Amino acid sequence: MNILILGGGGREHSLAWAVVQNPKCDRLVVAPGNAGLSQISDCANFDINDGGAVVTFVEEESIDFVIIGPEAPLAAGVADRLRDAGIAVFGPSQAAAALEASKAFTKEICAAVDAPTAAYGHFTDAAAAKAHVTAQGAPIVVKADGLAAGKGVIIAETVAQAHAAIDDMFGGEFGAAGAEVVIEEFMDGEEASFFVLCDGTDVLPIGTAQDHKRVGDGDTGPNTGGMGAYSPAPVLTDQIAEIALRDIITPTMAEMARRGMPYQGVLYAGLMIKDGQPRLVEYNVRFGDPECQVLMMRLGAQALDLMLAAAHGGLRDARVNWADDHALTVVMAAKGYPGSYDKGSVIGGLDAIEGDSSNMVFHAGTASEGGQVIATGGRVLNVTARGATLADAQARAYAMVDSIDWSDGFCRRDIGWRALG
Repeated sequence: MNILILGGGGREHSLAWAVVQNPKCDRLVVAPGNAGLSQISDCANFDINDGGAVVTFVEEESIDFVIIGPEAPLAAGVADRLRDAGIAVFGPSQAAAALEASKAFTKEICAAVDAPTAAYGHFTDAAAAKAHVTAQGAPIVVKADGLAAGKGVIIAETVAQAHAAIDDMFGGEFGAAGAEVVIEEFMDGEEASFFVLCDGTDVLPIGTAQDHKRVGDGDTGPNTGGMGAYSPAPVLTDQIAEIALRDIITPTMAEMARRGMPYQGVLYAGLMIKDGQPRLVEYNVRFGDPECQVLMMRLGAQALDLMLAAAHGGLRDARVNWADDHALTVVMAAKGYPGSYDKGSVIGGLDAIEGDSSNMVFHAGTASEGGQVIATGGRVLNVTARGATLADAQARAYAMVDSIDWSDGFCRRDIGWRALG
């Protein structure tokens, strides 16, 4: 079959890497792609947030199946346009994508099904938000209600920091995403990511991972889109996963169906775990980035079969075949990230790394220019490895990092530290 993946980051590179290994894939196109994706797929350039443009391309290129990577096309209703045109698609409807596009909507759903999550307030003006913070005290969490590319969450240690975050959000730092603000109770514990596939009726768990959001070693510095991840996450035991399914995810899916917005695609539940009990931090309606990279490294070619089953209502009979292994990815970012950074620096040493089922460098913010790979974004490379143990995967990943010649880049040196002690 002919397959189209929408997106051009490390998540999409890892999805493409898994898909092309499956014999069902005859041709793969990725839009817009990047330097790494151009090596394993055709790359196309059109507005992936424009449902009409996507449908036109799909029909002209005889595409059979579309996988939507980022959240923005989902929030824009691209999956709806494709389904209306009779095209198979992996990704939820615009209405269902509100589970990520609006934090207030997610809180409303949690309240309806009594899912354990943080207490919160929803505000449309700064004065009321600040009054709530003053009454509650700190630490406290301030979130832009809308999509902010993983950066619209501020964990404020003091009331003053929370007030400053509120001013920033209502002042436009996160654009339209900060027009409304959700303020949450600070939840103590250890955070991990739980991924399930949904087909509108059935739910299939496909893996766990743990991300590293802070920019610096030891989880210091500002939040980022993610500086590394590993899978599985030991803190998210089978027992805790069962509790999360029973008390949080399955009731959410039932409530979405009851409201006439059945959920199809991948659902990523960020969970805070304390004393063996999970509470929902947030939902994302697409694979996490960089969690997707470690999941795809472990899933391989079967990922396409599972996504097809989700799209066609076949999860009841689907099974996940896990290898008893571990995967770890290290994000190499441009110096200055998540603040301002320069673009256009040349990255060397990539040709010497021979990618295989155990070692891959997934490209995120890259482009090809004059036969060289150049950095075009903040998070640029996802250096990813599998191993029999997490320590083995970590050693393999950092060996690859050390072989890459990029003086304008940096990475954390402690990815996996929670599990490795």
